Amino acid sequence: MSNNKIQSSPFVRTPLKTNTLMFWVILCLVPGLLVQSYFFGIGTLVQVLLASLMAIFSEALVMILRKRPVWATLSDNSALVTGVLIGLAMPAYAPWWITIIGSSFAILVVKHLYGGLGHNIFNPAMAAYVLLLVSFPVTMTSWMPPQSLLTESLSSVDGISLIFSSFTLDGFSIKQIASIDGHTIATPLDEMKTQLTLGFTSTEIASHAVFGRLAGIGWQWINLAYLLGGLALVYLKVIRWHIPVGFLGTLLLLSLLSSAINPDHSIPTLIQLFSGATMIGAFFILTDPVSAATSNRGRLIYASLVALLVFVIRNYGGYPDAIAFAVLLSNMAVPMIDHFTKPRVYGYGEGSKK
Repeated sequence: MSNNKIQSSPFVRTPLKTNTLMFWVILCLVPGLLVQSYFFGIGTLVQVLLASLMAIFSEALVMILRKRPVWATLSDNSALVTGVLIGLAMPAYAPWWITIIGSSFAILVVKHLYGGLGHNIFNPAMAAYVLLLVSFPVTMTSWMPPQSLLTESLSSVDGISLIFSSFTLDGFSIKQIASIDGHTIATPLDEMKTQLTLGFTSTEIASHAVFGRLAGIGWQWINLAYLLGGLALVYLKVIRWHIPVGFLGTLLLLSLLSSAINPDHSIPTLIQLFSGATMIGAFFILTDPVSAATSNRGRLIYASLVALLVFVIRNYGGYPDAIAFAVLLSNMAVPMIDHFTKPRVYGYGEGSKK
């Protein structure tokens, strides 16, 4: 007699456990974190540390209040991933209390008001980022220029002092340090958007110092580092390829079409793809397994919708980057996308309703 056992459906592969999946996500963020810290200083590491500690503390507090096991929840690493993503999204020298507000809002409100992991509708890190962007627009858009463009180097001690007191040890504010030749440098996407509205052509704008002849000094290497970590996630099968390919492919197509129709007044394709939060968004934010679509076809539609919204907001909206807004708006559409794209159980149809 055969030793093979006959089992009933469904036949599904054993997925990665949540804590393992989150561990790999954090590990693959490390190249981007290191490159971002290299170009923007120790502030990035401090923001990630602050946001992570606050996310873990908030999660533990909720578990204690709900009389649930604390360690069993913390060990799934989901709060840690949320904290790391918020820290990476923050300007490197934003005041510490803004990061604390964002991280606690992500866990207490966006995640646990809906029932905790697996029940939240919106991406917690992006909802927190949008809250901070709307509440503190000046601070959240005050990015320091890369270290190589600063007239005076910023020491680690001065960087930490800026975060916790808003001034360096010598009494300089972030605006004074970030000013180069009397002008405060914006991010490449912000600079491109602002100058286009003033009537300059994209070719003229791309010659400014902040772009470094490609997609922005520092930003292009940061995006390449997140691309490297994201490809590792796909190779390890922690995420599927559908969302990154759908997002980047659609953004590439729209950007090429725009450049072909109106080359002088369109954001160049390389800047669209390798500046701002494009790559960390494609591989680490859109792929949130809770708030994204669940079928492969749905993932492609979801990712294309995010890319379309990013393109529209970057070109015609009021914000230069737009990843966070596009993700939240697309999260709203996920239930409908799932409804029309989830595979039906065999035998489901009109006949099954009789």
